[in-house]
Amino acid sequence: MKERKTYSEITFANPFVLEGLVMPLEAGTYRLVVDEQLIEGLSFPSYQPVATHLEIPAISAQLVTRQFLQVSADEIEEALKKDTESQCG
Repeated sequence: MKERKTYSEITFANPFVLEGLVMPLEAGTYRLVVDEQLIEGLSFPSYQPVATHLEIPAISAQLVTRQFLQVSADEIEEALKKDTESQCG
């Protein structure tokens, strides 16, 4: 099966918490990596997400060491929604 990775950047204006973390992560821009797998048997190429990872710390952090935290797309979406709501009041 063919696999690919897609990369995007997401930005949090405020510190945020994800499931499985003891402490909040700092506000900043983070790289989101989604592993996708080709769906076989279709007449056109289509990929299905199989894993999502958040690269920590934030891209702007001065630390050289980076780690990948496995997260769900829903969890990231919810954290971004909360961050946006806290900005609006």
